[in-house]
Amino acid sequence: MHHAYLNGEIRPVEETNIHITDLGLLRGYGLFDYFITYNSRPFQWDWYWERYERSAKLLCLPNPIQKEEAYLVVLKLIEKSGLDNCAIRFVLTGGYSPDSMSMTRPNLLIISEDIHPVKLQDYETGIKVITHDYVRDLPEIKSIDYKHLMILQTDIKAAKATDVLFHKRGYISELSRSNVFLFKGDTLITPNRKVLRGITRRFVLELAKSHFKIEERNVELKELLVADEVFTTSTTKRVLPITQIDNVILSNGKIGAKTKFLLNLVNERVKNW
Repeated sequence: MHHAYLNGEIRPVEETNIHITDLGLLRGYGLFDYFITYNSRPFQWDWYWERYERSAKLLCLPNPIQKEEAYLVVLKLIEKSGLDNCAIRFVLTGGYSPDSMSMTRPNLLIISEDIHPVKLQDYETGIKVITHDYVRDLPEIKSIDYKHLMILQTDIKAAKATDVLFHKRGYISELSRSNVFLFKGDTLITPNRKVLRGITRRFVLELAKSHFKIEERNVELKELLVADEVFTTSTTKRVLPITQIDNVILSNGKIGAKTKFLLNLVNERVKNW
């Protein structure tokens, strides 16, 4: 059974409610963060907390909880879930507003959830993504504003794709909820502008640096289309191959050896987390 912490109280998710005057609802003013647990332990807790605090500062949202207290809340939610592996979601909003504009006190939700993993078949066949001319507003922040992804759901399904790749003026940034990497020879390349600094992105770069040359730089869309291998990273995807972009088949539709190598590295590290 999943539970949620709301402003100091922990209750079952079904009994946790936010009032309609919340600025997250009225103005889209809020942020979230999301991580999963392995063996009942939060994965890369320090990195996730660092990003959560940075997002709050950039959005000018007061953070109502300290790191040590938040960690104890997370452990309690994991315990109550009864699961060794679950997801934890932080949601921080502008709180209740008397005039739909003024912020009085932020609302902080910390929620335990089921993990929705990628289908195993996708690691064998890779996924298809479509492209879209767009760059997220404040991409360095995990804002609750995902309206572009929601608008594009029909297009993604119509194309029998899994996700959307954002690009602007010929340069790629990221997928809707994950980062993008490509291999050119033995060089691992990933965009470093207009992107969220994903925790799995950071983890993969740390693991890869002793095996490959690393380049964090602007990446052109046309460069991606002729790459040796392409993959995406996120909390739930880990290292997920991309084998088709729009109508372009990448790497003859095959999963690259270097992508498999990095996926195995990640899988091995999280196994004993």
